[in-house]
Amino acid sequence: MAQHPEHGAHEAHDSHEAHGSLKSYVIGFVFSLVLTAIPLIVVLNDMLEGTAATVVLLGSAILQFVVQLFFFMHLKEEGKPRYNLMVLILGLIIVLTIVGGSIWIMANNQVA
Repeated sequence: MAQHPEHGAHEAHDSHEAHGSLKSYVIGFVFSLVLTAIPLIVVLNDMLEGTAATVVLLGSAILQFVVQLFFFMHLKEEGKPRYNLMVLILGLIIVLTIVGGSIWIMANNQVA
């Protein structure tokens, strides 16, 4: 007659269990370390200057963002419909519009 409370909790826990393995977390962590070390080494050792350094920094930042999404936030494991992905894309569009518009206004609103 009495149902064991841990049985119901176990089923709910098992449905969220497939987030990632230790292997995927270690791979993501190593990628994160490498993508953090690359711009640090480039800047501290004056390997690149100007636009080239900026490209390396931004490229590493974008790759770091992708690694975080796939290895730690499990974006690739999302079922259908992909609401989280759509919300992420909308948020990125809004942020890029605000930042790009702000830079454009600052660049074209110089006092003569």
